[in-house]
Amino acid sequence: MALTHAILAFLIKQPASGYDLAKKFNADFAQFWKASQQQVYRDLTKLESQGLIASEVVPREGVFDKKLYSITEAGKHFLKTWMLQPCDPAVVREELLLKMMAGELVPLQVLRDEVERHRWLHLEILQRYQQIEQDYYQTTPLSTRAQLRYLALKRGIRHEQGWVEWCDEAIATIAAIETSSPPV
Repeated sequence: MALTHAILAFLIKQPASGYDLAKKFNADFAQFWKASQQQVYRDLTKLESQGLIASEVVPREGVFDKKLYSITEAGKHFLKTWMLQPCDPAVVREELLLKMMAGELVPLQVLRDEVERHRWLHLEILQRYQQIEQDYYQTTPLSTRAQLRYLALKRGIRHEQGWVEWCDEAIATIAAIETSSPPV
């Protein structure tokens, strides 16, 4: 998946400024897709030059004008064509897993500290996703669009729950190793 696809997917819901898109990527959707503000603006320029999005300058009093981007019919067609193509599961690239594989090189406490830190980070993301779920998806019935977005959020929730569970297991395993093995 390219950043261009993610931008187009976000613009389906409503027009947004580059600043708002970058903020959304790095706040609400950081676990799905990360992008710097510079990357977002670069891709917005590219998408606009390709006719996949259009911009409108909205004058604002006392501050800089706001440039809002919206998806065009060509952009929807481009996104739909991409969506019709099969996709492969994402490759897992987690530094923590590599550190665990080479864990015998450092004291177990180093690994436990890092796993505990990851547990806290994933728990924080999980709580943020659960708050989004509480705030936006507790009404029934949900529109088709809301149901599909909710499915994506549920996947994020399960991903974070899995990380927290794995961290708990890793912490318990490291503790068991520490108590049963002589120090190296």
